Amino acid sequence: MKRDQARTRLARRAVVDAARTLFVDRGYGATTMEAISELADVPPATVYRLFSSKLGILKALLDISIVGDDDDVPMARRPQIRSLAAEADPHAVLAGFVGVIAEVNARVAPMYGVLVGAAGVDPDAAALLDELTRQRQKGQRMIARALAGTLRTGVSEREAADVIHALLSPELYRLLAIDRGWKPERYQRWLVQMLTQQLLSPEHLSP
Repeated sequence: MKRDQARTRLARRAVVDAARTLFVDRGYGATTMEAISELADVPPATVYRLFSSKLGILKALLDISIVGDDDDVPMARRPQIRSLAAEADPHAVLAGFVGVIAEVNARVAPMYGVLVGAAGVDPDAAALLDELTRQRQKGQRMIARALAGTLRTGVSEREAADVIHALLSPELYRLLAIDRGWKPERYQRWLVQMLTQQLLSPEHLSP
């Protein structure tokens, strides 16, 4: 049984790696299941059994890119995220979440572009993009809740979540880190500064 599980995991990884290469090089629409099967050296029947469809492969790719591995543990249940959600220091909350999201955006950026392109022509891909956005918003509300009691006067948790949604978005990451070539350290430092200025009350501005 363990040997079968290991083979299945290796096959899944080979398919995901092949799809990542083909989606980026050719685009989602021009990539076929047969091409993925051939590059992965995994029989087509196995590819379909493991993922059902090309969209299923893209979803798996996004899931792995978000969490950074193929363990079946959602981001919200990861120890680092749970620890940050319970952190009392707002500066530690912001710096910690910015660090996590910066790494996520770096991993997700290529596949996010593929998904956005696919969503323009494929209703199922559009639904997947909507679901990914909902997941992001859920995480952003978690950050806003963790800052409760330290927000600027007049800034609600909903408004804080909106600011976080915009500043930590993959779109802004692409503009700054990819299009403008910002180094990770500069990108993260700027985000922490902006979030601190926009969200925290004056008495919490200095660590």
